[in-house]
Amino acid sequence: MKTKNNYTQTDHLITKITGWIATVIAIALAVWGVIFLYQLYNFEETNDAQVEEYINPITSRVPGFIREIRYEENQQVKKGDTLLIIDNSEYKLQQQEAEAALANAQAQINVMESNIVTTSKISVASQSQIAAAKAKLLQRQQDYDRYAQLFKVESATRQQLENSKAALDVATSDYSSALENYQASLSKVNDIKSQKGVYDAEIKRRQALLNRNKLDVGYTVIRAPYNGKMGRRTIQEGQLIQAGQTLAFIVDQDAGKWVIANFKETQLAHMHINEEVEITTDAYPDKKFKGKILSLSPATGARFSLLPPDNSTGNFVKIVQRIPVKIKLTESAAMLEPLRAGMNANVKIAKN
Repeated sequence: MKTKNNYTQTDHLITKITGWIATVIAIALAVWGVIFLYQLYNFEETNDAQVEEYINPITSRVPGFIREIRYEENQQVKKGDTLLIIDNSEYKLQQQEAEAALANAQAQINVMESNIVTTSKISVASQSQIAAAKAKLLQRQQDYDRYAQLFKVESATRQQLENSKAALDVATSDYSSALENYQASLSKVNDIKSQKGVYDAEIKRRQALLNRNKLDVGYTVIRAPYNGKMGRRTIQEGQLIQAGQTLAFIVDQDAGKWVIANFKETQLAHMHINEEVEITTDAYPDKKFKGKILSLSPATGARFSLLPPDNSTGNFVKIVQRIPVKIKLTESAAMLEPLRAGMNANVKIAKN
């Protein structure tokens, strides 16, 4: 009889504890249900979201062998820091060759200017010869006229008249030759001057080639384009690289960070630009970040895929589509520093 009473008291105690536990569970479920319904009614949420940053490739603009690498994986770099150096021996030689060619073109200009001065002096001398030839022609003309008058009165012989005529013809020819030589010297001066444009154009071409070679020499030193953090290193010293080859990746920290949240199309009705957003990440679940809606995608993610679905083929199954929403993180850079591109995030937006 005593044992029976003991069992009865134990059962009563178990029943009582079970009742309390059931009551607590029921209350917890009720509270959870109320919270869930409150969240469902007042907020739009999604866990299909990722932290994003600009991750850009570092490429080479010239081919060559890597001479020196000055960064390590995951290293913090500042804008202008040297990342790697390509052997520039060949490019230096090309630059020296271009400098010599430019100097040669400039020397040709000096020679041309000297030729202009020389030819101008020759032209002046030819002009002086014209005056002498003209004076001589005038003298011969006067001699011929005098012998012609003397011949008429038989005071001069025919031979003297003919000799005077021959001398006049020679003087006339010398005068014409002097005029032609002067005109030729003037034309030569003009010809040389007209070549100046050709030499000037050649100098510009040589200068452009020299500038290009200087650029190539400059391209052998690859620098960080902005403040950021380097990604994985996959190159080694002595490796031959090609122009346009991707050498490394850098995370642009100057551009800031944002979140791309893929909301269902049925969740977009109450969203608008600059609306406040609350963000948590899987890596830091106890830390809340603030943000604002920056933009909504003009199309669904499926439409931007490589092979967008074509419902006209007949294989139609209605699927709720998702719209990418870009959210700008408004916290300070120090607070956002722990976040990394690609981290999963949870986004909650109040319904307004």
